[in-house]
Amino acid sequence: MTRMQVKSSQASPLKNRGVFGANLADRAFRWGTLAFAIAIPVLILVLGIILTWDAMPSIRYFGWHFLTRSIWDAAPDHQYFGIVFAIVGTVVSSLLALILAVPISLATAVFLADLAPRWLRGPLSFLIELLAAVPSIVYGLWGIFVLVPLLRPVETWLFMHCGFIPLFNGAPYGIGLLAAGLVLAIMILPYITSVSREVIQAVPQVQREASLALGATYWETLRGPVLRYARSGILGAIILGLGRALGETMAVTMVIGNCTDIPTSLFSPASTMPSLLANEFVEATGKLEPAALVEVALVLVVITVIINAFARMLIWKVSKGDLQGVRE
Repeated sequence: MTRMQVKSSQASPLKNRGVFGANLADRAFRWGTLAFAIAIPVLILVLGIILTWDAMPSIRYFGWHFLTRSIWDAAPDHQYFGIVFAIVGTVVSSLLALILAVPISLATAVFLADLAPRWLRGPLSFLIELLAAVPSIVYGLWGIFVLVPLLRPVETWLFMHCGFIPLFNGAPYGIGLLAAGLVLAIMILPYITSVSREVIQAVPQVQREASLALGATYWETLRGPVLRYARSGILGAIILGLGRALGETMAVTMVIGNCTDIPTSLFSPASTMPSLLANEFVEATGKLEPAALVEVALVLVVITVIINAFARMLIWKVSKGDLQGVRE
């Protein structure tokens, strides 16, 4: 046996031990991450099972009428509940917030990613992200004492000049769906802006350079290659903001009016499912009303999961279309 073979045979156990240690670490890391990944859907499943079990008295008593009627009568002798008004208020206020927030957020994200000078980009990004750290109760107080008084003359003008339109027909008190939508728009704006800015910044610089080299203007470059390349991420940012709007409680509760009627205009007071839970859970009595409130929470979870699943399918479809376009 030569000297080189002796050295190789002596070094091979250490080498194999190092490989075995690396494989063991890789296995532990892989199984650990798999366990954490599985824990998320299991947690959602357990949450759904617990909510369904606690809401079973209400589900058995009201059936589908709980989702098709608009009434919340908590009288001890004849309790009856239906949450159409809360479902409508939740969906309308969240969509209104998206309509108001998405254009501002996308314009701000494009400015911060491509147009803002370096000395302004950092401080402005920090200030926008700071909005996400403000507690919701602060937004609610600001809405009551600042936004609502400012909205009253605006709503009065809209009622006098555009009252023939059903959206602007109602008593201009300042408290209602419009106030809730504005507060929610301000609250979700930093989320959509921050994620969209990161996505736009992640677009390869070669996309911009190739478009400009072909004679496109800067606006055409942003509208075409940049935003098209980033649209799946922008859709994800919008869905993140929608999820934030659907689940917001305190700020909406303080400005929406908390009425159990289906809203007929933007000026109408309304209720959302989170605001209904916040207002009624403390005073719930008996067995039926707490079960009905738990069923409200269950419906809110189901709506959120359905919307996010639909959004994920939409993002997947858009991303698949982008990849096909790149291949072609």
